[in-house]
Amino acid sequence: MATEQIKMPQLGESVTEGTISKWLVSVGDKVNKYDPLAEVMTDKVNAEIPSSFTGVIKELIAEEGATLAVGEIICTIEQEKSGTPAPLEAKSNPEETRIAESIGAAGQENKARYSPAVLKISQEHGIDLTKVSGTGAGGRITRKDLLKLIESGNIPSAAKMVESVNELMPMAVVEPKEAPAVQSQPASITAPAAPRVNVAVTAGDREIPVTGIRKAIAANMLRSKHEIPHAWTMMEVDVTNLVEYRNSLKDDFKKNEGFNLTFFAFFVKAVAQALKEFPQINSMWAGDKIIQKNDINISIAVATEDALYVPVIRNADEKTIKGIARDISELAVKVRTGKLKSEDMQGGTFTVNNTGSFGSVQSMGIINYPQAAILQVESIVKRPVVINNNMIAIRDMVNLCMSLDHRVLDGLVCGRFLQRVKEILENTSKSTTSIY
Repeated sequence: MATEQIKMPQLGESVTEGTISKWLVSVGDKVNKYDPLAEVMTDKVNAEIPSSFTGVIKELIAEEGATLAVGEIICTIEQEKSGTPAPLEAKSNPEETRIAESIGAAGQENKARYSPAVLKISQEHGIDLTKVSGTGAGGRITRKDLLKLIESGNIPSAAKMVESVNELMPMAVVEPKEAPAVQSQPASITAPAAPRVNVAVTAGDREIPVTGIRKAIAANMLRSKHEIPHAWTMMEVDVTNLVEYRNSLKDDFKKNEGFNLTFFAFFVKAVAQALKEFPQINSMWAGDKIIQKNDINISIAVATEDALYVPVIRNADEKTIKGIARDISELAVKVRTGKLKSEDMQGGTFTVNNTGSFGSVQSMGIINYPQAAILQVESIVKRPVVINNNMIAIRDMVNLCMSLDHRVLDGLVCGRFLQRVKEILENTSKSTTSIY
């Protein structure tokens, strides 16, 4: 019988590693092809890794709680008979592999192939891989080698590696005509991750290990703040008529449809409609060009006790308020039951965050990279407002807070976009708006 390897698959766009949260098999267990082997957690999704072979579990290489790079071996299986493995294993990005191999070849032949995770860490921390001794098979440099090196603080200069990466990655370079030399480096190198911080620990303090998903969230937020010049604007909206309309429908709606008609569904619909009228907002920065997305896919933030997920409502502009409410309900259930799939989080073009659910009245969101903007919908509160010839009335008011990528967007178009969202919401009522 042949011994086959099961490797950490790539469970989503830009995912470079995963954490084994639970093994579903033990050494000596017989498994069939496609049987689940382990539960894996990434910054994108929780998922099960299926077996690519029929056979007996020989060795569980990765321990529960261990974080491994995409492509690293997690276990081995004694295959019952030869056959073509199912196409379940993750494939490294060919361009990443080519870059890694070329960089390695410039230094040491026996380390000529670096995994995408190793390359990513080396770029973030400025490590010259040609000066690192690997402990992997054939002298290969592993992710653990780099983490140990970073912890020690003895990081060799990466000048040669930066030069090689620049030579091999011209599309990743942003080079304005009069830019200084440092601008010719890829963004991931010019904005390295924050160094390890030494914090004094005293009696009674509690050390909480950082999970793989928390590391990924931290890395994504750091990248967004490093690369995107954030600007911020806010507009207040009178949603008194919307509140009355929704409250008149919610009980019958829940009884007939089986899920809640939330205020958030009205806001997402208004944003989707405004994005269709202001397509500049539905864009992404791509270095030498701006990509204006055709589809309007709204990312919504859903939090758990220890993580934040951003599933996507696809083609939100084509859906009714009822359809959007159903999507919000289904995605939230998937997140909280651990059934969210990687495809549920891909393709978002604009993010709407319901910060008002926590009672917030004003906040500045960090943009969901590589999108160009994020809108925070704050809490609806009753306030005295001047209306109709200086009369004072108690109205339901909400603040809409928008963070924008100032490389892509300017205050003028964002102000008009928010004005349009405000107009749609303030004119939402029983006589003007259908939820079906």
